[in-house]
Order: sequence, then C-alpha cells, then structure tokens
Amino acid sequence: MLDLTESNPTRVGLAYPIDELADVMARAARAPYTPDPRGLPAAREALAQQLGCDGGDLILTASTSEAYAFLFKLLCDPGDAIAIATPSYPLLEHLSALESVSIRTFPMELHRRWEIDAAQIDNHVRMIVMVNPNNPTGSFVSAAEQDAVAQRGVPIISDEVFLEYPLEGRGVSFTRAGGLAFVLGGLSKSAGLPHYKLAWIRVSGPDPAKRDAIAALELIADNFLSVSTPVQAALPELLELAPRIRAEIAKRIRRNLDHLRSSAIPSIQALPVEGGWSAVLRVPNVESDEDFAVRLIEQHGVAVHPGYFFDFESDGYLVISLLTEPGVFDEGVRRLLAAAPQ
Repeated sequence: MLDLTESNPTRVGLAYPIDELADVMARAARAPYTPDPRGLPAAREALAQQLGCDGGDLILTASTSEAYAFLFKLLCDPGDAIAIATPSYPLLEHLSALESVSIRTFPMELHRRWEIDAAQIDNHVRMIVMVNPNNPTGSFVSAAEQDAVAQRGVPIISDEVFLEYPLEGRGVSFTRAGGLAFVLGGLSKSAGLPHYKLAWIRVSGPDPAKRDAIAALELIADNFLSVSTPVQAALPELLELAPRIRAEIAKRIRRNLDHLRSSAIPSIQALPVEGGWSAVLRVPNVESDEDFAVRLIEQHGVAVHPGYFFDFESDGYLVISLLTEPGVFDEGVRRLLAAAPQ
C-alpha cells in the first residue's frame, strides 16, 4: 500500500538534526516549574522576535487545535455560528462541534486561482475563520481579500501554520488587516515538530479590544496550563533550528510538486497551489470521488483523499500530500494516473 496522504513530517524520511534536538531538550528538562498562563516570558520573547511583534501579544498553547478551542470559548456562546470557507480541513468541524458552535460555510471559487468573495459570508456569525494558505487548496488569502473580510466587522481567526511554505505565490499575515485578529502558528508545521506540542496565538488589532482579548485568553489558559515547561524552555533554541528543518520540508514539497506536474496526463489536472503541503487533482467526473479512492486502494494499492473529505461542492477532486517520500510519491502518482478514466 502506497500512502499519498501522509502529512506527518517525522515519517517521510526527512533529515532532522536529531542530536542537536536531543541536546536542546536535555538542557530544557532542567527547567523548574514556574507556570505562566500566557507562556514563559523567555519563550514568548524569542517567538516575538521571529514574528516581529511584542511578547505581550502572544499566548502559547499545546496545539493549534487547543488554540481554536480557546478562541471558540472566548468569542462564542453555545449555539453561535462561525464562518469558514470551503473547501476546508475537516478538523474544524469537529473542534467547533465540541464547543457547541455551528458552522456557516461560504464557497471558494476556482478561476485562475482559488478566490474568496467576502460578500458570501453570512451576516450572523460571531467570527470568521480563515486558513492562510488554505488546506487543501494551497491558496493564500490576498491582501485585498483580507481587507474585504475585515470589513465584515467581526473577529477573525487566521490559521497561518503553512504560511512559511510558499510554492507558486507569496502570502501575507492577517495582522495587517487592522481589525481584531487572532493569528495561529506552531512548531508542528513551522519547525516540522508536531510531537513537541507547542503552538501560539498572536493577537492583533485596536485597543482596548486587543487588551481585553489577551486578558480573557490568559484566564482561559490559566485553567489548563497545558504547554509543557521543557518545550517552552527549549523554544528559543528550537526556533534557531527550525529554518534547517523547514528548508528540508520546502525542498521535498517543491520536488514532489514538480514531479507531479511533469507527470500530468490530459485527463487529470493538477490545480494551482500557492503554498502548503497538499495538491488538489481534478479528475474526470465519471464516478464519485469515494468510488475512485476506494478503487485505487483495492485495485492499485494507493491511498488518496477523496474531495468530499474536504467539503468540495462536487465530485471530481482528489487531494494528495506533497510531503510523501519521493519513491512512494512517484510510484503512487504513476499508479493513480494509470487508474484514471481517460
């Protein structure tokens, strides 16, 4: 079985500075337990230097999933609705449901690129969630789109975990849009260290709304204190190692995207991808995406994501990971193309 959905960077044969990471964590293990609900000051200051912000604007969490949960608690009451563009990563549906929050979707449209029409966002939502670049389409939220979304006048969560992986475009952070925004990032993607369990919320916007939001997030985080002390103590050194790991990931996804494009056949189109770790394929709509994905597994030994998994509005889409080990990727793509309807 060849898995073209693998998105765990620790399982795809990348070169990690294992000895250096071990040394960093060994030193960090000596740190005493002095909890700060927002995150250890030294960790936040090191991160702030990387992000170009003030350390007081940051809240550390154990994951971006936890960051979403904190923000849903902060901004929504049970029964409230949030807006999310589709296609989108299915985890958001589960995270919102756990907080008794409903989702109102608005579609992204594929023209020369995947585009957002802010006018389609429901007027009765408490917040708007943007993924920048989108997972799985890989489309960045342009500056003009950010301005249009910000004009809706509600808080914005911008998930920017893939922002540092441009492919055919260049992204800008939502912190420039001016309204109250919560930008998410984490070591899982920016350093390829999902098992180190550290993420962050960067709060931006006008006072006093920004100041009140930070104070409320501090209260929420103080009830959990979920981020381990060693990884916080290690964060300044982990951030120094991160560019090397990130470069290995960027090299891999670029290589695989180039191979995918060079292997294309007339009946399958690799759609535009501006950033991130995934590629979307448009396939002939002669059978459902699910039937095609099941046939690939049963007859060809290849696993892909059918488009409905990401809430594509119609059949005719598959999603594959660009992080896959090259030998697996090349053979998996060959089998996929051979199995495709002509």
